[in-house]
Amino acid sequence: MSSFADLPFKGLVPLSEHDPVMFDLIEREKNRQWRGLELIASENFTSKAVIDCLGSALTNKYAEGLPGARYYGGNDVVDKIEVLCQERALKAYGLDPEKWGVNVQPYSGSPANFAVYTGLLKPHDRIMGLDLPSGGHLTHGFYTYSKKEGTRKAVSATSVYFESLPYRVHPDSGLVDHDQLQRDAGLFKPALIVCGGSAYSRDWDYKRFREIADENGSLLMMDMAHISGLVATGEQSSPFEYCDVVTTTTHKSLRGPRAGMIFFRKDERGFETKINQAVFPALQGGPHEHQIAGVATQLLEVMSPEFKIYSQQVKKNAHALSEKLVSLGHTIASGGTENHLILWDLKPAKVTGSKFEKLCDACNITLNKNCVPGDRSAITPGGVRIGAPALTTRKFLEADFEQIG
Repeated sequence: MSSFADLPFKGLVPLSEHDPVMFDLIEREKNRQWRGLELIASENFTSKAVIDCLGSALTNKYAEGLPGARYYGGNDVVDKIEVLCQERALKAYGLDPEKWGVNVQPYSGSPANFAVYTGLLKPHDRIMGLDLPSGGHLTHGFYTYSKKEGTRKAVSATSVYFESLPYRVHPDSGLVDHDQLQRDAGLFKPALIVCGGSAYSRDWDYKRFREIADENGSLLMMDMAHISGLVATGEQSSPFEYCDVVTTTTHKSLRGPRAGMIFFRKDERGFETKINQAVFPALQGGPHEHQIAGVATQLLEVMSPEFKIYSQQVKKNAHALSEKLVSLGHTIASGGTENHLILWDLKPAKVTGSKFEKLCDACNITLNKNCVPGDRSAITPGGVRIGAPALTTRKFLEADFEQIG
């Protein structure tokens, strides 16, 4: 039997030789992405520069804690990387570092949201977020209700550990029903109101949300995961004037790696300490510094004139596809779009979102089944969600999206 000293070092062997099976699977996925039409609203194609960060030596480093206050040694370079990411994040959104801070350690958007909840709220505090069939996200407090049994079933951890009451879009307009939200909030008295969604195609009236929050002593949080790239380039209204906390992912319209960020106001309420401690040590261990480096690199691109043009084209393309589908007699939730996505209601065509998704898969078109207003089940949703970011990255223009329609 060979001694350890005699064993060959395999650390420099490429994946194609070390694990041909995995190499082949990755190549097949790469080919799938480029062979088909990618219309999933939450997906995009990140850059070679970002991928270089993700595959760098940073993946080897443990860095529990914050810059300058780590629980491991050897973090001088990592500290500089994380601080650079924080500085670029604040600059990308035009924020004063004296008034706003940012935690760039969340592994993704859902952990970022839950860190806000656990950091700023007590167990069983009340939350109001957009209902899933209205375009909300699971982490905003979604639960199901059985009329037969008269019981509700928590679906997300948010609805397990906190009391949740959803608000909805108006059945006629498809827009957030602010009047009903105001009435319900007056009775429910939520500790936190969440705006933002994963399938809402319109801009957000942050001023109205702020007024409702102030009437009830509620904190106001925006989850801008889907539209963060559009917000950074001024193609959507900014939540920072009115919100107390803003969370986001970094891989959708921002076109970076899969990660998350939490922006918080710096004031006497102590959000900075509460949120930082909720991220670590309450919910996470060591941050993924290779992801943080990738986020920092992408934020540099986000501040470029080219990314502004890209964001404008994303909106144009989504609008072109929406108008084409409407012209063909199809039903689009809220009648159109003001951002990067459309929500196509398939119920008038008497087909489920699940079946339509599978049909598109067979044609090398990827999109996702999605709840639409009026749906009673998230398992068999009545629509699909379609997004423009990925194909816009591949230089598709309005005419191309009209042809897709």
